[in-house]
Amino acid sequence: MKKTPGTPVAYGPHPDNAWHQHYGVTSLLRPARTPTPLLFTSDQGNLELDIGASALVVVDMQNDFCHPEGWFAQKGASMQATRRPIPRLRRLLPAWRAAGGRVIWLNWGIRADRLNLPPVVHFVGKRSASGVGYGEHSPIDHGPALVQGTWGAEVISELKIEPADIHVYKHRLSGFWDNELDSILRAQGITSLLFAGINTDRCVFSSLQDAAFLGYDCVLLRDACSTPSPAYVSRAVHFLVAQCHGFVATAAALNTALTSMQQES
Repeated sequence: MKKTPGTPVAYGPHPDNAWHQHYGVTSLLRPARTPTPLLFTSDQGNLELDIGASALVVVDMQNDFCHPEGWFAQKGASMQATRRPIPRLRRLLPAWRAAGGRVIWLNWGIRADRLNLPPVVHFVGKRSASGVGYGEHSPIDHGPALVQGTWGAEVISELKIEPADIHVYKHRLSGFWDNELDSILRAQGITSLLFAGINTDRCVFSSLQDAAFLGYDCVLLRDACSTPSPAYVSRAVHFLVAQCHGFVATAAALNTALTSMQQES
């Protein structure tokens, strides 16, 4: 349909970050947005954030890490550990979305040719000549490990994905390295990040740490994260997050606050 001079046109990635053109005027003004405050408890005391400027970042809840026939399981990793966040996220995600919160699925998704993976990444994924590395096929073959567009890189079926959710692939432990995550978050006006998923001491912590270095407000939802590593490793991560990078809280406390907010509205 042909646009007339009086037809409003928006240019931008999000309603809070868009130019508008109307009757021949291109306006660079962004609308003033009313915050949606949410108060919940953390390990360090009460926290308040703006749901409209926040995102729940779900890290690596993928078939190759969480499915009994995935890459990790065939390497002998504990599926009890990697699947532990599932029930928490199944309860939290619908409540978070209903309150207007955005969801980021931050997942491993490598190139099929692996040309942008340095030797250290190749090594830690394989370890030996007989090992199965990134982009290679396991004995129970569901395709090359963690390649974009394959079964292994998909989010596990137990967690429902909504059309409005945002997907970002990574190819390092940190989700902020050599990809578009930071640009997407800033374009959406997101300043606060809540982290969940696996593994607490690897991709979750690396991504949270880089987020804090970039100036984001960071909250680690410790009961919605997990790792096969010894328990003391997670305790160390919780200590470091609270000391240096932000806050440690629980999905249970967040869910309680969301339920209370919805009952009051």
